[in-house]
Amino acid sequence: MSAQCLNLVLSTKTAWDITYNLPVFYESIFMLKKIRSLFGSDTLEVPARALYHRIVEQARQRFLYEEFDVPDTANGRFDMIVLHCYCVMRRLKQTPEGFKLSQMLATILIDDLDRNLREMGVGDLSVGKKVKRIAEGFYGRLDAYDEATLNAGTEDLSRALERNVYFGLEAKPEKGVEALTDYFQKQIDNIDGATIDHLSKGLIDFYSP
Repeated sequence: MSAQCLNLVLSTKTAWDITYNLPVFYESIFMLKKIRSLFGSDTLEVPARALYHRIVEQARQRFLYEEFDVPDTANGRFDMIVLHCYCVMRRLKQTPEGFKLSQMLATILIDDLDRNLREMGVGDLSVGKKVKRIAEGFYGRLDAYDEATLNAGTEDLSRALERNVYFGLEAKPEKGVEALTDYFQKQIDNIDGATIDHLSKGLIDFYSP
């Protein structure tokens, strides 16, 4: 994510449904330090960074913005990173060995945003507040998608996407919402079929329509 994009993400107010507890984020930071001390930074950090790279790459695919009407803005691109990150983290958290990798992945995402903030020249006193705000948005979305996928059908998932991805639009693109919902569900099913061993090597085979 470019510094310019990140700046827009931070400066634009969004209607996040934040029910996820922020201590989970700070726990992930603590876990990252603990994992590094026990196993060395390369054990999980290398595959996690490879996963993050693939997630960002998939989040930049043009069809998301041209066919699904996702706003081609900083917030829209951030939402697509979170959406694909959710699919991967959901699968990783299904096993004990994958759980630690999912925490590393989330921490790398936040670390990347923190680095971008500092490269933009944001002062140390402001970085913490801005990172906290991004973490709230990130985990708020994960929580909303978790709740939406607990129920059969796609209505709850569509509503969650409308509140986040399409927030602020005067008119919601109904066909876009429907198409993104279908893509999201197929992506979840696709990643759920991936083996933990495959993901642990930093490999993801994303579904593309």
